[in-house]
Amino acid sequence: MSANLKKHLATLSKRGPYRVLTGDLSYAGLEGKVYTPAEGKALPAVAFGHDWRTNIKHYHSTLRHLASWGIVVVAPDTENGLVPNVRGLVADMESALQIAAGVKLGQGNITVSPGRLGMVGHGMGGGAAVLAAANNEKVRAVGALYPATVSPSATTAARSVQAPGLVIGSKLDDFLSAGNPAKLAQSWGGTAVYRELDKGTQPGFAENTMQKLAFGTGIFQSGPRETARALLVGFLLATLGNEKKYSDFAEADATAKGVHSLLGEELAEKADQYH
Repeated sequence: MSANLKKHLATLSKRGPYRVLTGDLSYAGLEGKVYTPAEGKALPAVAFGHDWRTNIKHYHSTLRHLASWGIVVVAPDTENGLVPNVRGLVADMESALQIAAGVKLGQGNITVSPGRLGMVGHGMGGGAAVLAAANNEKVRAVGALYPATVSPSATTAARSVQAPGLVIGSKLDDFLSAGNPAKLAQSWGGTAVYRELDKGTQPGFAENTMQKLAFGTGIFQSGPRETARALLVGFLLATLGNEKKYSDFAEADATAKGVHSLLGEELAEKADQYH
């Protein structure tokens, strides 16, 4: 019997119980933002990688959402140019996570556990998260949301990732997608779960709606965005937070309304469909 996410998905799509504090990474010499719960000891933390040409401000609600559920988020706002250096973004994500794990945050009453660190990203940042996790024992979980194809190859690097992974793709024929999420999940060295959302797409996840509409690439996707957030939060709480009640979010065959999990032959077929 497959795991059913229905019980917790609606709850996790809403704001969590923690008050959220925000700050700048610039105090540590890196452009970007920090989002933390207002208090907590030995918290999980993730570095977040943005998509191509998408500033961190366009993920504000998503990153606040993670922090409201007890997860510290550090998000470099670098490599935003037309031709970004993905290796540079990877290095900045690694640096940001080191900063989070090495200093007391807030008024000194927020600390991060060095054993509960993860890499998360969207689009280009999803590829960067995988690159940052390859052969990196400090990374204990990876979330790649609509990951794009990057150079060096995240699909090749995924073979060297032993941390559990969550890969989110689209069930739609996402002609604007710049990657093959199913192939990435299929290549994972450890265990990766692959979820498809009925209506979610790569361009629809970030919060720069007006900019997308101006270029004709945007549709309002608040529902699919909330679902993707909930899937990510549940996965991180299960893997980094060790919260057993959310363990189904790390199961390969979990399902929910509008959410499908592919594995085995189905995953291989999907991977082969992509350009």
